[in-house]
Amino acid sequence: MSLITLTTDFGTKDHFIGAIKGAIYNELNDARVVDISHQITPFNITETAYILKNAYKKFPKGCIHIIDVDSELSIENKHIAIKLDDHYFICANNGIMSMIASEIKPEKIVEITIHNHLESYSAFVKVACHIARGGTLDVIGKPISEIKQLNEVYPFINKENNQIVGSVIYIDNYGNVISNITKKLFQDIGKGRPFEVKARHYTFKKIFNKYNEIIDFDIPLAKRQVDGEKLAIFNVAEYLEISIYKSNLKSVGGASSLLGLDYRDSITVKFL
Repeated sequence: MSLITLTTDFGTKDHFIGAIKGAIYNELNDARVVDISHQITPFNITETAYILKNAYKKFPKGCIHIIDVDSELSIENKHIAIKLDDHYFICANNGIMSMIASEIKPEKIVEITIHNHLESYSAFVKVACHIARGGTLDVIGKPISEIKQLNEVYPFINKENNQIVGSVIYIDNYGNVISNITKKLFQDIGKGRPFEVKARHYTFKKIFNKYNEIIDFDIPLAKRQVDGEKLAIFNVAEYLEISIYKSNLKSVGGASSLLGLDYRDSITVKFL
């Protein structure tokens, strides 16, 4: 039984999710289909890359991942299939895979040359089911050596000013603001030095590893006032995040709205 995941910006209102699943079962009726996300901000490649990077590794080896975001076929947006980390990825060559491929070298990359007359999701289904049946990538495309790079997933290292200049790449369901600065990069550049994290008009001099580290458990519960406090944290994916502790998105708002931080805004770490 083959495991195929779906990541799209289709939303759930329209027929597209049902159509792509129907197409998979029509080709391969014993397939198992798992939704990663269909709520990607439309055409947002960086957001897709972040979600995909942190989701795919939880799936078993040999899994096939269809990523249908900004995938309309054109001479500048070809379709590709990649074998990487013993997983298969089918998507447009628009930079989605650059965040993963920067850390793990792809075993094989092909530019898909079959079924180019089909809508992207139909072509992706054809390729996914071919792989699921044991087919090779050589049959569905021609080998290529490189994929498009998405430069905004990488922070800028300013050694002269002892800075990491990052940017917001994702805002999660809680309104937390995730940057492209990883814990590993922070440690490699910082080497234990004091620092300041600056996001808009706010400065943080401590980075937590858990949200509840902000709580002083020696203070009686009735006297604690931490809900709504802003903090910097390395999240579970080990990316630098700006958060509001237990924010209420309906009545108060999250870090994005309360601190005025949005996609592509700067977040800087200055080592002292």
